[in-house]
Amino acid sequence: MKKVSPAILAQFAVLVAMEVVLSRFLSINTWSLKIGFAFVPVAVAGMLYGPVQAGIIAAAADLIGAMLFPSGPFFPGFTLTAFLGGVAYGLALHKKRGPLRIIAVVCVRELLLSLLLNTLWICILSSTDFFATLIAGGRIFQCVGMIPVQFVVISLVSNVIGRITAKRKV
Repeated sequence: MKKVSPAILAQFAVLVAMEVVLSRFLSINTWSLKIGFAFVPVAVAGMLYGPVQAGIIAAAADLIGAMLFPSGPFFPGFTLTAFLGGVAYGLALHKKRGPLRIIAVVCVRELLLSLLLNTLWICILSSTDFFATLIAGGRIFQCVGMIPVQFVVISLVSNVIGRITAKRKV
């Protein structure tokens, strides 16, 4: 296993802290909806460090956020979804980024992980019907609406990171 330098560890900590703040304080949260920009630090982690590290950062942020600023009972399924979202960003965006990769990972994250998996977790926690939560709970509209937002934001961030890493290599 590679050693992690203190500088990299500090960068991980900053990304975790950013995700917690964006998720817990700068997002719109209801029992079944969450709209915000907490995906940005996890996507950045995926771009810079790869799938495992991004997954760990996302899971750590979920655990820390749930412990320090709970918005309901802790449920490990949400932490699993966070980890898988980080892994997805890392697999799609580490070292190679482009519009097709970005739209693919955003669709996977929003439609498979957020829409299906998180809706399942919500239904288990609240003992509600899956399809009722999916449609009447507004989750389908939230997830479909977040796809273009995430695509644009991640594309912009990807361009900035590309410029920064290109300058470091020169």
